[in-house]
Amino acid sequence: MDARALVEDFQLFDNWEDRYTYLIDLGRALPPFPEDNRVDRYKVDGCLSQVWFMQDTTQEGVVAFDADSDSAIVRGLIGVIRVLFHGQPFEHAREVDVGQVFAQIGLDEHLSVNRRNGFYAMIERVRTYIGS
Repeated sequence: MDARALVEDFQLFDNWEDRYTYLIDLGRALPPFPEDNRVDRYKVDGCLSQVWFMQDTTQEGVVAFDADSDSAIVRGLIGVIRVLFHGQPFEHAREVDVGQVFAQIGLDEHLSVNRRNGFYAMIERVRTYIGS
């Protein structure tokens, strides 16, 4: 799946209850996050929920990371971030217009300020990792 497909998938749903369900389903599809990596070293500051982000440095020049949260909605937001960045060459990942995708999905209007701030804290973690 890519950003275009993600936006199209969200637009299939007429109401936000269904979109939230889809968002939560994206989170359920995340790969398992090792329990012993749920440590402060991997915690993302700026998130109301507990969020852990661990980059994979073995894949040079390609965005690879695992992340998890104790919140179903935040796990879904991690799923969105994985669609936008995971597996992309750094050069391509630096070009991703997260704000545009966020608006097209409608999350800019339907997430609380705290969740939005947490989302962008996770994006900042990715941006730092890829050097942009």
